[in-house]
Amino acid sequence: MLKIGDFSKLSRISIRNLRHYDELGLLVPENVDRFTGYRYYTEHQLITAGRISALREMGFGLAAIGDILRRYHDPEALAEFLTAQLVRAQEEADKAAQRVLLLETAIERLRKDENTMEYNVTIKTLPERKAASVRMTIPKYEQEGLLWQTLLTETDPLHMQEDDPCYCCAIFHDKEFKEADVDVEVQKTVKGNYPDTEHVHFKTLPPVIVASITYNGAYDRLGEVYAAAAAWIEDNGYAYDGQMFNIYHVSPHETQNPEEFVTEVCYPVRKK
Repeated sequence: MLKIGDFSKLSRISIRNLRHYDELGLLVPENVDRFTGYRYYTEHQLITAGRISALREMGFGLAAIGDILRRYHDPEALAEFLTAQLVRAQEEADKAAQRVLLLETAIERLRKDENTMEYNVTIKTLPERKAASVRMTIPKYEQEGLLWQTLLTETDPLHMQEDDPCYCCAIFHDKEFKEADVDVEVQKTVKGNYPDTEHVHFKTLPPVIVASITYNGAYDRLGEVYAAAAAWIEDNGYAYDGQMFNIYHVSPHETQNPEEFVTEVCYPVRKK
């Protein structure tokens, strides 16, 4: 039998935590002296202590650890449980990596003294055009790629001929920014006539006058572009006349370098 101090040293768990684990029923001493209150553990309990420490390092809370110790004696079941935790950890790591990238980019811009950027707004008319269109409700804006994948997959057997120039657009139909379940439509302009597929519909788009800004760079700064366009529209006597959309001239389909992306932000407008 091991006194709590000796067990603490061997298990590398503080006495305070051992007492807490005892209160939670995670690691109960083999024996407690009824006169002195001293806790005694067995050498075999070092295995349980090691499991608790390992699970904590994997990111499990104490409640989940208690559930694991009680229920998951089957290695296959435990493997499935740990796999689910692995997926969650990877998602958290991806989010952390994105935050690191945003911080690094912000620091780099500050060091270059790029406190503000100027964007040139032009008024242009997009002519009547035919487009292959997919419109769906997707979980988040960042998952717009699901729509493009659907469009490309379902139209591949049709051997579509791209228009010249070919406009690849994303239209955001919600009247406000949404955290989830967003209504997005993607369009690709084409030549010729083709039958609709399960999710892809072909339609003729009318001419539209837009206030346009062409931006070169990563998507994380598009908010600045939207703000610049909105300010210009207000200052120059125009009113909104439809849902805004982006035209992707150079996208992740052509390059994996975000600094090489070329995006045209378009707001349909009319003179007030």
